[in-house]
Amino acid sequence: MAEPIKNRYDFVILFDVENGNPNGDPDAGNMPRIDPETNFGIVTDVCLKRKIRDYVEAVKEDAKGYRIYIKSGIPLNRSDLEAYEYLGLNGKSVKERKKDDPTLDLQVRDFMCKNFYDIRTFGAVMTTFMKDSLNCGQVRGPVQLGFGRSIEPIFPQEVTITRMAITTEEDAATKQNTMGYKYIVPYALYRAEGFISANLARKTTGFSEEDLELLWDAIVNMFENDRSAGRGKMSMRQLIIFKHASELGNAPSYRLFETVTVARKDASSPTPARSYQDYQVEIAQDRIPKGVEVIVRS
Repeated sequence: MAEPIKNRYDFVILFDVENGNPNGDPDAGNMPRIDPETNFGIVTDVCLKRKIRDYVEAVKEDAKGYRIYIKSGIPLNRSDLEAYEYLGLNGKSVKERKKDDPTLDLQVRDFMCKNFYDIRTFGAVMTTFMKDSLNCGQVRGPVQLGFGRSIEPIFPQEVTITRMAITTEEDAATKQNTMGYKYIVPYALYRAEGFISANLARKTTGFSEEDLELLWDAIVNMFENDRSAGRGKMSMRQLIIFKHASELGNAPSYRLFETVTVARKDASSPTPARSYQDYQVEIAQDRIPKGVEVIVRS
């Protein structure tokens, strides 16, 4: 297995949406998520991780070491069972095996990290209480993402649509079409921030340089194979990476994030932003602490 990463990273993601719903809220009729106190748009970390997982699955196609643990249609226990079978846990009870081998829990964890990319990256809660009381434990992954937040307040619009398809024979006798609706955000630019711990990669999951490069590729391309009518036009605009010279880091994350500013080019404009070109992104290079390298990908 490849060597774990040796450097800590922090990163900023800038992405936008045009005439789409970037992350619907099921508790609000699938309306785009907002902070109700400020009307700033929100995209959850879970939403972003799903797109990264889907990209890795599309690129690697379940190649050895790059399978996805949390995926549609696959029960978690089915994947957990592979660790049981690999370690020969079907014959003896778990308690008996643990008496013989106190490192059993670590062996199960290491098997799951080695075989599933998203566990190695994001971690996972695998305490699903399978037969014989064994579970695969909990893993805190080295890569963590915060919520995305729009640069300015958003104003979701409810768009009424006409659906020509009729569902039932009874409806066909009296109707020629039905009405529906969808929510859109005309335009919004979002910012999300992330963290990568080389310390956790070394001690826990083995997240490697190859895994890291795949993660960057997944972030840059996470919307390119995730098109749908409901999400509209979503695009990754910039990935700003802060590479520390050491495992534990050379500066606090907040100091690095504060060097990245996103603002309207024309702050006095009375009209809302409608494109990425309406914004200006700046990195204060003179404020980057010693021992931190800035890498920009787009």
